[in-house]
Amino acid sequence: MRQKYPLKYTQWLIFITFSLHCCYSGNIILHKFMLNLQDKSILIVGASSGIGYELAQTLIKQGAKVISASRTSPQGLDVQHISFDALSDSGSELANITQLDGLVYCVGSINLKPFSRLSQDDFLKDFQLNLLGAVKVIQNTLNALKKSETSSIVLFSTVAVAVGMGFHASVASAKGAVEGLAKSLAAEFAVNKIRVNVIAPSLTDTPLAKNLLSSPEKREASAKRHPISRVGSPQDMASLAAFLLSSEASWITGQIIGIDGGMGSLKPL
Repeated sequence: MRQKYPLKYTQWLIFITFSLHCCYSGNIILHKFMLNLQDKSILIVGASSGIGYELAQTLIKQGAKVISASRTSPQGLDVQHISFDALSDSGSELANITQLDGLVYCVGSINLKPFSRLSQDDFLKDFQLNLLGAVKVIQNTLNALKKSETSSIVLFSTVAVAVGMGFHASVASAKGAVEGLAKSLAAEFAVNKIRVNVIAPSLTDTPLAKNLLSSPEKREASAKRHPISRVGSPQDMASLAAFLLSSEASWITGQIIGIDGGMGSLKPL
């Protein structure tokens, strides 16, 4: 006998399947009736390339007002840009933003070395970029986020936190700290109706990963490591991030969500 699922559960599955896999001319198709993002003010730290750039495009198509914070301004996008370096800037300029409905911290690093070759400076830089950069941004925008009734913060981790991987000691440590931060803030900010979630990707085809995907042989080998037999795309991550920013995800907080082609939880035969 076929198992019956509640209508809301079925609708949610249809939405996730559609938003993650439906592409047209390289762009995600997200119909406006599906996500409530119209006129929402969203700050993306790291929108100049990769996942952040793809997310900015997606949000703009949904009618959101995007603010970019990075070292360089995103090319070809209608956004307000604030110059920001996660390693060297205090983030005080971000405190001038009056109201935010969402914040996405897309900054990341891929510093893969044997443990014996990692210096304390390697660990410190990864922590400063991934954890302390996010802390600075959140602290400087918290008042703006509190002014919205449906605020959402989306941070990025890595599958390497949940799955032990050689040569990932530094980045996995830093991203593990990001996951701990997110869960703590989700609990603390719940009273303010600010949701905090984390996306944990596996290898994604972005400029950050260009050295790992620099030849057909490397790309094929990386794809074979995933049960789905491909590496991730910026669109995969942008679709989920857009959903988590929307009102449709208003009951989702404190979650670490793996978008990793099955690497984090599956062992194919």
